[in-house]
Amino acid sequence: MNLEERNQKIINAVIQKANTVCPGALALIGINGSFMTGDFYEKSDLDLLILINDDRGWQLDCTFVQDDLQVGHDIYCTTWERLQKDAGYEHPNISKLMDAKIVYCADEKYRERLEALRKAAKDILAAPFSAEDYARVEKQLKEAEHCYTQAMISQQKSDVRNGAGGAVYYIENAIAMLNKQYFHYGVKRAYEELNAMEHRPEQLCERIENVISADSAASVKEHLTVLMKETAAVFRQVKETIAPPKEPPTAENLTGTWEEMYSNWRNKMHAAAEAGNRHLAFMSLVSANAMFSEIAEEADIDRYDTLKEYNPQDLRRTAQAYDAILNAYGEEYARAGIQAKHYPDIDAFVRDYERNPQSGDRSA
Repeated sequence: MNLEERNQKIINAVIQKANTVCPGALALIGINGSFMTGDFYEKSDLDLLILINDDRGWQLDCTFVQDDLQVGHDIYCTTWERLQKDAGYEHPNISKLMDAKIVYCADEKYRERLEALRKAAKDILAAPFSAEDYARVEKQLKEAEHCYTQAMISQQKSDVRNGAGGAVYYIENAIAMLNKQYFHYGVKRAYEELNAMEHRPEQLCERIENVISADSAASVKEHLTVLMKETAAVFRQVKETIAPPKEPPTAENLTGTWEEMYSNWRNKMHAAAEAGNRHLAFMSLVSANAMFSEIAEEADIDRYDTLKEYNPQDLRRTAQAYDAILNAYGEEYARAGIQAKHYPDIDAFVRDYERNPQSGDRSA
């Protein structure tokens, strides 16, 4: 018996069982995987899209081993809900939805419904890369970073490799989605597909190969770090191309921020210097850095890197450096036409605050 005959027997068996145990539950069957792409060989199993309409269809699930060829088969069903999610392009492993060759359809309405889902996915793939696309892709990168962290904090080589494997998986997904593509051919031809993508680290597949070829935990971590850094750099490049233009610094987007930075961290920095409290100094600078980054997402201001000035051996100089940053940011204030609010004492503030409706308004 040749493979084509074997495959047809499996398909016929699924249809016959559906008619017997769950009539109306089977919508359609499609051939996916190597028998769809032409990459099959004598040990290939048959990958099927078995689309079911309701829970009765789960009775069609089956896994077994064909002893004469020593081939394992897994007959798994898929729901419309699963394909609906795939059509939203939340991951690039959607070839079952997009490429399966339909060989049985219980009713043409099911084929039409499938084609509508395919069109929805195609429309997403064909549209220009947008901020919404980047947010979708960034989820894959975050998963890769999580796996990277797991690898880096692990000690056992197998645990390190497990984390690295997860990172590689999500990096490959992220790169595919960064290029608005999906994997047609599966793991066997992943390098071929990845190398054809425009937005990727120049030596992506070589970097991946280095990770999976490493023979020690330390070597895996070393090569995985290179892969993560180069992937993150590509993401930054793409993000810059879709970032909306920043607004010039104005009273509307800066007012109140200088005073807040003074209030939150200026005296803490000097108190930390007096007490030799590195933790207070360091975490204050981290918070200030976060606020500067938040402002810079909207306003076109200079870069203020508070942590660059951190000197754990000289907290007084660190505090002075923070004062210098505040002074520099004060000049940004002036260029935006803002005058920082100063009062000689609290009574002066109260008089102004009570009689001037706008004195406490950040947007004034």
